[in-house]
Amino acid sequence: MTRELRKFPFVQLDVFSSQPFEGNPLAVFLDGSGLTDQQMQSLAKEMNLSETTFILPRDAATERERGVRVRIFTVEEELPFAGHPTLGTAFQLRGATGAGEIVLDLNAGKVPVRFEHQSGQPAFGEMTQVNPQFGPRHDRETVVRASGLRDGDLDPSLPIQTVSTGLPFTVVPVRGLEILRNLQPDLRSSAEYLAQAGGRFFYFVCRETVDPAATLHARMMFYGGEDPATGSAAGCAAAWMVANGVAPPSKRVMIEQGVEMGRPSRIFVRADRKDDRVVNVRVGGNVVEMLRGEVRL
Repeated sequence: MTRELRKFPFVQLDVFSSQPFEGNPLAVFLDGSGLTDQQMQSLAKEMNLSETTFILPRDAATERERGVRVRIFTVEEELPFAGHPTLGTAFQLRGATGAGEIVLDLNAGKVPVRFEHQSGQPAFGEMTQVNPQFGPRHDRETVVRASGLRDGDLDPSLPIQTVSTGLPFTVVPVRGLEILRNLQPDLRSSAEYLAQAGGRFFYFVCRETVDPAATLHARMMFYGGEDPATGSAAGCAAAWMVANGVAPPSKRVMIEQGVEMGRPSRIFVRADRKDDRVVNVRVGGNVVEMLRGEVRL
């Protein structure tokens, strides 16, 4: 007797863009109930995107109290938190309801995403990430050797520092666009260094930008290739900018990423300062739906 296959619908979105074929693609499975951990991991690998999310619906009372349960996978592992999957999944859950807020229950905890209406523009969503934890500052020469940069590439006026707003990134400021355009990091050496020094990945940034409206230009390479937009790293960068005077507290500024890939992304960030602490990190942007489909298992 032939076993009847189950259907698992999914939606693919472009996140941190208001235009199709830009931003960071994301696959969202609308109901992952019944999938095993291994099946989720295999599906993420099949999608072959930076991340894939799985919505796990619960009763309405639980979702009101704790948020909508969502799990996030890269092609190789499950993550406790990631930025563009959080924003994209919240957009999908909001749909055409016009809801002002969607709360996700991630492995890292509850993350609210609030929505704004902008005249003549698609809806804008902004997530509040957990308050930043500032990790170690790093020795410049050691990072140059570990990352594959060259002497003189680093911006001497800003620190290299690990920051986490749910997932730790090491922010590496370089002198300008030419260095970032020619960036060829040593991923194995980088991973070995970061495993000892803290931080999951390097987030390379510079204050010279392509779009005059941007405050930072960024690139992030990891085992899945280059990431067109890294919302979790952008939150870390927002805290780092406010701590180091690159951006004023509470002002929404833009980070551009993905330009070198032909997938330009516009990531809007801000963070507040309370006494001597950076708090209330928010990361936002637009989302475009690209396609719908289903997997049969």
